[in-house]
Amino acid sequence: MKILVTGTLGFIGFHLSQKLMDEGHEVLGIDNINDYYDPSLKLAKLPLFGIHEASPKVYQQLKGNNNFRFIRLNITDRAYLEHLFREEQFHCVCHLAAQAGVQYSIKNPHTYIENNISGFINILDACRQNKVAHFIYASSSSVYGNRNNVPFRETDNVDHPVSIYAASKKANELMAHTYSHLYDLKTTGLRFFTVYGPWGRPDMAPFIFTKNIIEGKPINVFNNGILERDFTYVDDIIDGILLIVHSKNKYKYKLYNIGNSSPVNLNEFINTIEKKVNKKALINYTTMRDGDVIKTFADVSALKTDFNYKPKTRLEDGIGKFVEWYKSYYSI
Repeated sequence: MKILVTGTLGFIGFHLSQKLMDEGHEVLGIDNINDYYDPSLKLAKLPLFGIHEASPKVYQQLKGNNNFRFIRLNITDRAYLEHLFREEQFHCVCHLAAQAGVQYSIKNPHTYIENNISGFINILDACRQNKVAHFIYASSSSVYGNRNNVPFRETDNVDHPVSIYAASKKANELMAHTYSHLYDLKTTGLRFFTVYGPWGRPDMAPFIFTKNIIEGKPINVFNNGILERDFTYVDDIIDGILLIVHSKNKYKYKLYNIGNSSPVNLNEFINTIEKKVNKKALINYTTMRDGDVIKTFADVSALKTDFNYKPKTRLEDGIGKFVEWYKSYYSI
């Protein structure tokens, strides 16, 4: 297939693009390479696609190896997106580009509306105009808000998000449903649960904790450590996405949780990093932050029933691989 991956130099988009390319699909990746975190972490991925130069300011289609092309492009550029879709005629779109981060959304709400709402409708409508067979997009476990009833199920009410980021992802699900209903567009939303692994984002706990422990700096642990997260290794996420990419199901609109279905206490998570780094953490216990939730816990039974999805990476193994990558990337 010819597949568009948005956010292709982001964490999940990078891993997905590699897997699709390895399977022999023709992949076009787009990314705006913004400065939400250090752009060098994104640019360092281009050589792994066989691309050794990139223009930072102009639309330049760069050819890599094994059926991979890249364009630096912002999904808010509606005119260029419409041109791109007309020219390429994609079979499938994997839309992973978005402004990420719960805490950043509290101080910078407008960028979430611009990227996660306006950008989303640009991609969605381009799919509609060009009769894309399947639109797969990233939602988030954050849509569930702060709740005590676990595990989280796709049938749960998600009308009470506690951050603008979560609200933007809930809006994406509603917009996709509308397009599926009005235009017979096949859409699948994936609610990701705390993804971690090599090339992970620097603003997320696995990266921050590993970095600070290695450097002997304290880490902030919120709500005095009374937090649980359904940490999911990136390879298990990619396996789930690929099952859906290859799916022949006839449904028009679906939402799935995609996670490990095994919450881990934050103190246990830190202890696992300590073992892999072979160094104790300096911990600063503090209060809960606005926008955060106490627990995430994915019920993945729907994904298991429909696609035989089975996450298989143990936390200890996944953290080991992340720490190994981190040390290698930063030459430690």
